Amino acid sequence: MLIPDEHIEAYAAALRAAGVRVVFTNGCFDILHAGHIRYLTAARAQGDLLILGLNSDASVRRLKGETRPVNSEQDRAEVVGALSAVDAVVIFGEDTAETLIAKVRPAVYVKGGDYTRETLPEARIVEAYGGEVVLVPLVAGKSTTNIIEKAGRKS
Repeated sequence: MLIPDEHIEAYAAALRAAGVRVVFTNGCFDILHAGHIRYLTAARAQGDLLILGLNSDASVRRLKGETRPVNSEQDRAEVVGALSAVDAVVIFGEDTAETLIAKVRPAVYVKGGDYTRETLPEARIVEAYGGEVVLVPLVAGKSTTNIIEKAGRKS
């Protein structure tokens, strides 16, 4: 389910009020691969419901370069939103999810093991209101960049 950014704060507040343990993660999710699936499954296992913050096309270009994203934000939202691990998707345009985290206020914030609490600006926000930050190990060799590079090779 795609939740507009202007409704995500009320949506998350209603879930918390109902006693739902909300988990949040974010990222580009440009070309879905097994590493993404394992990561999202691990994230969802941290609570009752997973909200995924999806970087907009503009923010992906700023973060990954002018040739990205390969898939549009609407297509990426549809694909990740169809996964059983993901309960809701919200598209955001900033380079980090700090503003979105402040709106959602999840019980658990999950990111990949390529981050540390010190390199994760959202961590201080989550921990300030008593939330938990969980870092999930990456799956070796699984990345969108690797897929793009492999697809560009001549056989």
